[in-house]
Amino acid sequence: MSKLTGLRPSRGARKKPKRLGCGDGSGHGGTSTKGHKGLKARSGGKVPAWFEGGQMPLQRRIPKRGFVGKWHVEYQVVNLEQLAKLDPSAEVTPETLYEKRLVRNRTKPVKLLGTGEVAVPLKVKVHAVSKAAKQKLEKAGGAVELVS
Repeated sequence: MSKLTGLRPSRGARKKPKRLGCGDGSGHGGTSTKGHKGLKARSGGKVPAWFEGGQMPLQRRIPKRGFVGKWHVEYQVVNLEQLAKLDPSAEVTPETLYEKRLVRNRTKPVKLLGTGEVAVPLKVKVHAVSKAAKQKLEKAGGAVELVS
């Protein structure tokens, strides 16, 4: 039985590191395994991950589409036909619409659109309203107030 002090890795299992720039006797002298000239032979010479050898890069070849302006507001849309299900005596606000699951986000502004009809007079507080929706609500005896 051998002792722990006698344990050694097998012959050839451990390689010595490359001794770059240590002369011809090291086997890696001259150009230090970097070939001749070129970017990768120089100090700090790394090719960026996005570089495509000088051909037009992918992010410039693909067409650009669309534009979102600096002041663009993304509204949550509610139609008049959805309001017909609500209690006519209660005031309709973004919070009540969130509780009734007619809008998904509590923080985004709400816009009322005029699809559908409303028969009961509703008092509505929203961030924006279309002309058609406002006319239909006022025709039914309701009122619209804009919340800032």
